[in-house]
Amino acid sequence: MAQHPFIRLVHAVMVCSLFAFGVQALAQPQTPNSTTLLARLSGASVVPPNDSEASGNLQATLNKQTRQLSWTLSTNGLSGPPVGATFNGPAMPGDNAAVEVPMQAGQNLDRGAVTLTASQVDDVLAGRWYVAVLTATRPDGEIRGQLMVGAK
Repeated sequence: MAQHPFIRLVHAVMVCSLFAFGVQALAQPQTPNSTTLLARLSGASVVPPNDSEASGNLQATLNKQTRQLSWTLSTNGLSGPPVGATFNGPAMPGDNAAVEVPMQAGQNLDRGAVTLTASQVDDVLAGRWYVAVLTATRPDGEIRGQLMVGAK
């Protein structure tokens, strides 16, 4: 039984479309092993909140393959020089948690890097870490911000 020419045309178009889709999928760049994380820090995010006018921004990159977290931190309007900063977790916004990674005074708090454990990576990617900046006036944290997965 002979196929109708229209049916053969539809089959040919489908085969070509599938081939083109496969070639395009292979041409897509591989998913990167790194994730960008962002945090906006404020006194209102500290638990309990404070009236600090200070603010801050943290941008971090997490390499999921090596588990290395690297960051840059900027602050503005703190009540005094920072005496430290910490990554804390696991905690959602509004909750407090233990220090996971301390950044001590005397170190360069503006940037750094650390290798995390596998469970720490899971908590970071799930949004269960925050960063806090400590000052002499507010040793429990003058400003704080939740780490959130940002744009790549």
